[in-house]
Amino acid sequence: MSDAFPDETRLAAEIERLKAEFPKTRELYREACALLFFRFGITPTANRLYQLVKRGSMSTPTQVLGEFWTELREKSRVRIEHPDLPADLGAAAGELVATLWTRASASAGTALDALRDEVEAQRAEAQQAVAAARDELARVETALEQRTAALLAAQVEVRNLDKAQTEGHAQRQALEAELGRRSTALAARDREIVAVREGFSRDLEKLREAAERAEERLRAAEKRALLEIDRERGAVAKLQKELEEATRRADRKDADHRRSLETMQAQLGDARHQMGVLQGRLDAVQATNATLQEQLAARREADAHEIRPVRAKAATARTTATRPARTPGPPRKAPAVSMPSGKTAARRKRG
Repeated sequence: MSDAFPDETRLAAEIERLKAEFPKTRELYREACALLFFRFGITPTANRLYQLVKRGSMSTPTQVLGEFWTELREKSRVRIEHPDLPADLGAAAGELVATLWTRASASAGTALDALRDEVEAQRAEAQQAVAAARDELARVETALEQRTAALLAAQVEVRNLDKAQTEGHAQRQALEAELGRRSTALAARDREIVAVREGFSRDLEKLREAAERAEERLRAAEKRALLEIDRERGAVAKLQKELEEATRRADRKDADHRRSLETMQAQLGDARHQMGVLQGRLDAVQATNATLQEQLAARREADAHEIRPVRAKAATARTTATRPARTPGPPRKAPAVSMPSGKTAARRKRG
């Protein structure tokens, strides 16, 4: 930064101060001339004065400037008045004194300029130091503002964290209470599940026992049915033997008992009817046995709680099978009736 800008600034400040002290225009111009010449070492001109003061017309600074130079020349001339001193010697002495005063003024001006330069240098350094201090102060203020903002933000964050912590503590307590309630409910549910499992195990064991008893009853019924079938087969075999014996007797006595032919034929028809009835009963017993086996399989698969009694069917089969057969008389020889043997019926039963 050059020295012209600070001089112009100081000069403008001094002019403003003079305007406040000297309200009259001519006095203000005269003080402005002295300020430029003696304070700042600037040769005043009319244009320069008018630019600084900006008062009156253009002739006013010209007139004041002429008066300033005239007064300055008068003051720079030294008159030595002594009654015994000749005029030419007095003039020479005055010239010498004026020359000495001019040289002294020049030397003083030089010293003043050097002092002014030094002061300006110091002022520039001071201004630089002030600028640096202002920059440092600005940086410090900026850092302080940043730290203040950070502190405020941290305080806000701390308050938010405290609030969040309080809310979190309340939520944690609520969750712990809810967890306690759910744990209690879960424990009660576990106890209920254990009780239900125990009841289910007991019921299942009862069902198994009932199924085993039903299976035992079914096996007993099947055994009884087989016994009935065996008895029926024995009766059929006995009847077959009796029929064969009767047929043989009828063959031997055919010639002697022709008169009893119709009776024998009737008896033979009855025997055939009984054999058909017995065969039907045998088939019914076999069908009943197959039905019992299917019911047993169905009950094993479904774990049924009840088993239909089969004693009624077995009793019906026994009643039908144990009906007394008519004893054939001595009829004449008749053709043999085709009936399934006991082994064949048993083989069908096992099949």
